[in-house]
Amino acid sequence: MKRTLASAIIAAHSSEKGVEGEICRVKVDFAFANDITAAPAVESFREMGAKKVFDPRRCAVLPDHFTPNKDIASAEQTKRGKEFAREQGMLYWEVGRVGIEHAFLPEKGYILPGDIIIGADSHTCSGGALGALASGVGSTDLAAVWALGETWMKVPSTVRVEYTGSRPGWLTGKDMILSLLGRIGVQGARYMALEFGGEGIASLPLDDRFTMANMAVECGAKAGLFLPDEKILAYAGERAARNFTPVYPDEGAAYGRTERFSLDAMEPAAAMPHSPDNVKPVRECGSPKIDQVFIGSCTNGRLRDIAAAAKMLEGKQVHPDVRCIVIPATYEVYNQAMERGYLKVFTEAGAVVCTPTCGPCLGGHMGILAAGERCVSTSNRNFVGRMGSPKSELILASPFTAAASAITGRLTDPRDAADEKIFAYFEEE
Repeated sequence: MKRTLASAIIAAHSSEKGVEGEICRVKVDFAFANDITAAPAVESFREMGAKKVFDPRRCAVLPDHFTPNKDIASAEQTKRGKEFAREQGMLYWEVGRVGIEHAFLPEKGYILPGDIIIGADSHTCSGGALGALASGVGSTDLAAVWALGETWMKVPSTVRVEYTGSRPGWLTGKDMILSLLGRIGVQGARYMALEFGGEGIASLPLDDRFTMANMAVECGAKAGLFLPDEKILAYAGERAARNFTPVYPDEGAAYGRTERFSLDAMEPAAAMPHSPDNVKPVRECGSPKIDQVFIGSCTNGRLRDIAAAAKMLEGKQVHPDVRCIVIPATYEVYNQAMERGYLKVFTEAGAVVCTPTCGPCLGGHMGILAAGERCVSTSNRNFVGRMGSPKSELILASPFTAAASAITGRLTDPRDAADEKIFAYFEEE
């Protein structure tokens, strides 16, 4: 049997064969929760009679959603997760030493090629950028993983997504994954794996790959996977917190189907309200007026994302009718952005820079929308009420598009707001 990357990873962690459609019992390499999902996971852990997590070095709680704590309820919830982590000797990082889980854990080497990663958060699939089968589960399932060190998985069919051609500097991983969403829809890969490949992927920076893997779940996918190439192995090798073994698909593996895109023909894209698959080229969206721009989240809060926005805003001003919020995903990103002068660019342009947190992405805090307001966001979901009032609107776009829109006060194609020299900087990593 010729295996896809998803089935090969499952087979490497199971006594079963990993045949498509088979339900396999798999060993888990790392399992984590955040400040929202940890408390119910702890409750389920107690209810099932578990006493100790399977390996405290492979279990973690990361406070990142409503932190720094926005109110008494979030403080109490965060406290419960912290107390359990300390009791169990698990990994836990306090505010000021943590970041958004899906960016922070790869940085610290806890998500590695060939791993099976389980997180109580739907965007756990971000780890697929490193060639790990990373998938989100509910808090009850996570509690069982913490107790047993294993879980069950149905081996998914795989959609092969091929990108060909040459990527211009203004085209990002966000545009690439939005283009896929616009084609196949939010259920186009339901309980399937996405396996990204093609010549257009070889030159794609890791930060863009994380963006694409992150939004695999918006297609309904179980995981979004990249084959471990030299870039991935170098990144993981420098940071690995433990030994790892990369896994690869078999040549001639059978895919459920293949989707092909030409980067030469691709445009900057935006997902209009109220669905991530309501995608159009930015120039066809009608330039609606906006009230807010958010640059950050687990989708686009990495260094390359921050750099793209800073280059666009350098020497310019945020439109007087717009508030622009920039949130680096981790302190590693924050500090590098500070060293390179990006944070100063933002504040001089009239933007606000906040501590690493999920914040406004899920309507948490630090950027909630009022009724009738419209935001261009680099995050991953634009459902009704996602960032505040159910009468607000959210447009998803790349950091280039978000920054261009912050300048003009309207949804704007970045090519219409910047010199080509800016994009030349991003044509190579």
